[in-house]
Amino acid sequence: MRTVLAAGAALLIAATITWEYFNGGVVSHHLLARDDLPAVSNWWGLLTLPALAWFLGGRMERRRGAAPRTLLAGFALALLFGVVLSAFFRSSWPEVPGYMVMALPLIALAYPIYRAECVLGFVAGMCFVFGPILPIIAACVFAAAGALFYHLPRICIAFAMRSRKAA
Repeated sequence: MRTVLAAGAALLIAATITWEYFNGGVVSHHLLARDDLPAVSNWWGLLTLPALAWFLGGRMERRRGAAPRTLLAGFALALLFGVVLSAFFRSSWPEVPGYMVMALPLIALAYPIYRAECVLGFVAGMCFVFGPILPIIAACVFAAAGALFYHLPRICIAFAMRSRKAA
């Protein structure tokens, strides 16, 4: 799975960069969409996106107990979320991505958005609009927050239940 994901990611970013190259040049994206901050070229995606897919593919392989349907569903839903977020960012409704990001903690309470398939789907869904580097950075932040929102309530509930039984 690891090699297939890395090859697919390499093809995805190579196709994107080829299209950009022949249609006005390879795009660079400024951090936080501010011109006074550094820009990152999409050329970096040739290195980072396949490496991310290879790493996350390994994480998915380690979860052997997970059904392929579960992996595919997590990937597909995160891909859809990334595509919709990107589309709204480019549309005439720029406030919607903010609402979508604010909804992530609520989603994370019920679903483990920090898992490898979700991170990879999210990054893949946003690559066409933002390039691969900015979505990777955002996915790291969202995955860390998602793990916190998913596990912390469960830990607190388990602690409260143990305390109640001990009393």
